[in-house]
Amino acid sequence: MSFSFDSQLTPKNTDSEPIETNIIILGGGPAGYTAAIYAARAELAPVVLSGPSDGGQAALTDKIENYPGFPEGVNGYELVANFRQQAEQFGAQINGDMALSVAVLPDGRFHVKGYSGEYIAKALIIATGATHKLLDVPGEKELTGRGVSYCGTCDGWFFKNKDIVVVGGGDSALEEGLFLTRFARSVNIIHRRDTLRASRILQKRAFENEKIRFTWNTVVTEIVGDEKVTAIKTKNLLTGEKGELPIDGVFIFIGHTPNTQFLKGIVEMDELGYLLVDRHMQTSVPGIFAAGEAADPLYRQVITSAGMGAAAAMQAVHYLSKE
Repeated sequence: MSFSFDSQLTPKNTDSEPIETNIIILGGGPAGYTAAIYAARAELAPVVLSGPSDGGQAALTDKIENYPGFPEGVNGYELVANFRQQAEQFGAQINGDMALSVAVLPDGRFHVKGYSGEYIAKALIIATGATHKLLDVPGEKELTGRGVSYCGTCDGWFFKNKDIVVVGGGDSALEEGLFLTRFARSVNIIHRRDTLRASRILQKRAFENEKIRFTWNTVVTEIVGDEKVTAIKTKNLLTGEKGELPIDGVFIFIGHTPNTQFLKGIVEMDELGYLLVDRHMQTSVPGIFAAGEAADPLYRQVITSAGMGAAAAMQAVHYLSKE
């Protein structure tokens, strides 16, 4: 469940005064909820704007095996739900509102305009995560929800005994591909290169799974179908050969785009939109900190996001104590 900040949305009319607090945390994934735990334990009464979908990318993962303390693995949604419960237990206020814009007030505080309310805080932690990238090919948008999916955990059940393709070559593609073998008759993983970026253990499992096969050096150029997906068109990047493959579903896992568009012009970010932070999780604006995938193009793991969230909250506490 990722966050989407749509510039076309406008806040609902409200006559209520802005909610004022010490610290606002934008995002309800591992980074946001860990930050909330630390800020709440410091008795800062943080307000978390979790967005309409709770849990971030982690909540979409069927089984997380590399988070310490769970030798048998743990369901991603369950793990993040525990994060949230722990934050609330210490006094964090969870609000499902979604941030549309941030402004720095003359007194140095921050004004957050949400879809259903407005908020003012002395410090801000951005933990808005990232959203899946699109293939940007004909048929993709039109058939999303009708055979095109970005979440195997969410939609796998609908493809029982079906033939599907998974596009991508990283951890997410293989994790979701392996999960989809529970339902699908066959899973064809299409990758634009001839080597995978996924971890060795995932590669081993995928290569050994009799339901999975690989199509190398190939891209999807079109998704075909009227009411539902019926085929994909492909192109081999080495030979230029074009083909068409009858298929029932397309699952796309080709990376993510950070949910930071609403902060352009406010804080510095790189060319991809990732927020630039120093080792203290401080952005270019004093009092605005960032954590998790909104500021992490490299690791993008639950544990690193949680660690960044803890660090951001600790630094925010230090910043507020000086203020």
